[in-house]
Amino acid sequence: MSLDPDDLESRLRREFGGSRGESHVVARQAVDLADAGQYEADVGTELTAAVVCEELADAPDGTPSDRWNWWIGSLELAFGGYEQFGVRRYRE
Repeated sequence: MSLDPDDLESRLRREFGGSRGESHVVARQAVDLADAGQYEADVGTELTAAVVCEELADAPDGTPSDRWNWWIGSLELAFGGYEQFGVRRYRE
């Protein structure tokens, strides 16, 4: 099963707000992370929209990119090699 970027993008906006551009880039990064297989190899769980939203819900607060970067930072500290999946810029 692959991660559907449109489904994730919609869920991100619904659950965490933010702009369409922001949710789009977070969804794209999530798909790249899923395609890389790194998360599944490190954690032993397939990366799905539900997993992403569940993990981002644990972030202290913020928009989708704030929460995503918080989670990616946590993965970077725990396993290494996740920095490339962080969100640096997006179009409004």
